[in-house]
Amino acid sequence: MDNPAAPVVQAGADKDAPLKEDIRLLGRLLGDVLRDQEGDAVFDIVETIRQTAVRFRRDDDPDAGEELATLLHKLTRDQTISVVRAFSYFSHLANIAEDQHHNRRRRAHLLQGSSPRSGSIGYALGKLAEAGIGRDAVDAFFRDALISPVLTAHPTEVQRKSILDAEHDIARLLAERDLPQTPKERRRNEQLLHARIATLWQTRMLRYSKLTVADEIENALSYYRITFLREVPALYDDIELEVAEQYGGDGSASAAHASFLQMGSWIGGDRDGNPNVNADTMRHALTRQSTTILDFYLDEVHALGAELSASTLLVKVSPALEQLADASPDASPHRSDEPYRRALIGIYARLAATARELGVGHILRKEVGHAAPYLDPELFAADLEVLADSLRQNHGAMLIQPRLAGLLRAARIFGFHLASLDMRQSSDIHERVLAELFARAGVEADYAALNEEDKRALILRELAQPRPLFSPYESYGDETNSELAILRCAREIRLRYGPRAIRNYIISHTETVSDLLEVLLLQKETGLMRIRAGSATAERSDVMVIPLFETIPDLQRAAGIMDEWMAIPLVADIIEKQGRLQEVMLGYSDSNKDGGFLTSNWELYQAELKLVEVFEQRQVKLRLFHGRGGTVGRGGGPSYDAIRAQPPGTVNGQIRLTEQGEIIASKFSNPEIGRRNLELLVAATLEASLTPHAAKDGAGGVDAGRLQRFESVMAELSNRAYKAYRNLVYETPGFTDYFFEATPIAEIAELNLGSRPASRKSTRRIEDLRAIPWGFSWGQCRLLLPGWFGFASSVTSWLDDASVGGEREAKLEELRAMYRDWPFFATLLSNMDMVLAKTDLAIASRYAGLVSDAGLRERIFRRISAEHGETIRCLEAITGASERLAGNPLLARSIQNRFAYLDPLNHLQVELIHRRRKLADNADPRVHRGIHLSINGVAAGLRNTG
Repeated sequence: MDNPAAPVVQAGADKDAPLKEDIRLLGRLLGDVLRDQEGDAVFDIVETIRQTAVRFRRDDDPDAGEELATLLHKLTRDQTISVVRAFSYFSHLANIAEDQHHNRRRRAHLLQGSSPRSGSIGYALGKLAEAGIGRDAVDAFFRDALISPVLTAHPTEVQRKSILDAEHDIARLLAERDLPQTPKERRRNEQLLHARIATLWQTRMLRYSKLTVADEIENALSYYRITFLREVPALYDDIELEVAEQYGGDGSASAAHASFLQMGSWIGGDRDGNPNVNADTMRHALTRQSTTILDFYLDEVHALGAELSASTLLVKVSPALEQLADASPDASPHRSDEPYRRALIGIYARLAATARELGVGHILRKEVGHAAPYLDPELFAADLEVLADSLRQNHGAMLIQPRLAGLLRAARIFGFHLASLDMRQSSDIHERVLAELFARAGVEADYAALNEEDKRALILRELAQPRPLFSPYESYGDETNSELAILRCAREIRLRYGPRAIRNYIISHTETVSDLLEVLLLQKETGLMRIRAGSATAERSDVMVIPLFETIPDLQRAAGIMDEWMAIPLVADIIEKQGRLQEVMLGYSDSNKDGGFLTSNWELYQAELKLVEVFEQRQVKLRLFHGRGGTVGRGGGPSYDAIRAQPPGTVNGQIRLTEQGEIIASKFSNPEIGRRNLELLVAATLEASLTPHAAKDGAGGVDAGRLQRFESVMAELSNRAYKAYRNLVYETPGFTDYFFEATPIAEIAELNLGSRPASRKSTRRIEDLRAIPWGFSWGQCRLLLPGWFGFASSVTSWLDDASVGGEREAKLEELRAMYRDWPFFATLLSNMDMVLAKTDLAIASRYAGLVSDAGLRERIFRRISAEHGETIRCLEAITGASERLAGNPLLARSIQNRFAYLDPLNHLQVELIHRRRKLADNADPRVHRGIHLSINGVAAGLRNTG
């Protein structure tokens, strides 16, 4: 009987055929839903627009462009909403189909028994073994490493949880179609897909009320249930197997008891510019995190009790297991010979008591009897280890893997806190709080007016004082009370959930050493730090103080600030207690908005190299925290390539990086895709840390002399790019007006996307605008300017500048060598190539048409357009590729396939913005709703614009 499952792709066949089949299926079902829900007339309009857009995009038919504009202009308001929704949901469904195809191709690769793929753990270990890296070094890496993706909430996250849940079901059903199915099962599958797409259509895509921090917390926790709780422990299993395969043995020395991959979060603790984050949101974040992980443990322990039915009438058990079973509150005679079940009933009872102790409000299954709560997760893990040891000793080793192994790993990875919550606040807030404390205590009347040297001296003197500045008998301002309450809350959380619950304090806008010392003093005031009496040493320092260097000047000062910081005796003592480790965070978003794409990347590279040098001199291990966004302009792009392109000495088994906005959904809403992204992260860190490349010999096989020359060229290019970018964005009269009119920034600011305001201040100054909506707006209008502008100006002026020396062709050959031999430059151009593939000047010109001043519109758009054309020419001259994404044909096809369906959303968005801004439709809620729906659809279609 023929199997009607998705066809197996034969050699020489179109590898994307199953993807096209899935997209056709989902598109057809969406069409059926549209016809059923909205009627034939709306369906016909959508289909006509789709066909015309395809003709315009694929056939480059100018008549089709005119037809498309006419069609869209004639739509009624209600028709417009339906059309926007249809194309938006198609973008979402196309993403699901592409994710499924990535999973399909990966499985096909594994089934074919091909060599490990780049980015896999097996590939990384193979490269290391070839380079002579032994098992001891690999084991030491996994024992000591910390690799931490940190989820953040930002105002480009446009997905509602209801939408995510429905799409998760669609992805599951689509994956089932690759399995053998009978005709009846096939029909049933299609019916369920149809139903879930209908659910999507009937589900509100947008939020009508402002998103709260609590909503953001719940949204993030959904990814733990979908992906992290099972896939992170499973990845540890994979790594054990890969190490054993490469080096022999069982691999357990590498990963069995390690916790090298740990999750982090800013959601509920990041209060920089967010007045909605306070001590209560921190408590709520940890309560909800703890509830999520404890619910998981309770479910798994309950399921394990059903599975481990071994009887002592048939097998022996260890004395420790007998003791654990005897301590259980279960006294049922029916289980007297089933010690594993009795032990697990006792573990469940202790977990339930722990959950109540930690604020879990409802436990689905009531425990059999009373038991004492676990004081810490290590005791829970120890009980699970008793079960595992007994099984290993008594012919039950094969019973560990199905569930117990993953649960034991989860206990070690997630504890009772799930993820480490970072605190973040701006340095100017700390200064104001301390100024009030000093003034009220009669220590210093005007702390803020002191110079840097006097500030340091005052803080160091105060740190040595046994008495606090704060007095319960004084009254303080709301800001001071709130900040102190947050730090006191952090101490409570650490005592309640364990030290990993909160262990980092990040200082935004770090510009001086006193910015760091201020947080130390605030920690002393709130019990997070204690100085040993009569000495310059710390008795205890619970939370690491971490500077965040964001702007170009900040990055240039970073190494000097850290050198002075580590030279302070008290700080040196604190760092010693931190395991001679200090973290530094680098901000990609603000440095890009400040200085442009090329300069931001170069200054980050330079700052990292200088930090490595300073830290080596101080003999302190450096951990870099990369504040990367989704779009390339904010440090986005493939994490694997970005980590491998890091300067030598900057990884060393220690890396944290933010996962932001809609990138969280694109990476982790599908468990298999999520597992692959986590593997890429670990593999890249493993390669970057252990691949032999002494700093003096350069990177990527480049000798020191050539590397010095490359860096010299890059410095020159950066200077020129910086001037070109700053001249356009900050020095061109009217540019701010152009930006606010030619992008949907005003409409984005109105969306209920996040709990944080789009701007730091109530102004139209670009300096005050947050980097996230800045980049998001350029993505919506399909210019993506922060990801490329300034490159062409710098390259062409450098090539043509005779004073620099060398013939033009020889200098061009130098750039080609940089691209060929220097990973940093190759990754930079690769990311820019991806941005340019998603850029569309024709659509961007429609947005430019929204600018009311025709002269301003013409002047600035002509300049942007000229730079864009020259950027493509320069990129092609350096790389030799005449088409975008020549090295990534799958992504190139993906972009081309989806743009025919994305273009109408952009055209509709322009039409609706025009109606809202210029016409009487401004008060019509349907117009607002249509704009916001189109923003959602465009973001989903581009996938990394936030």
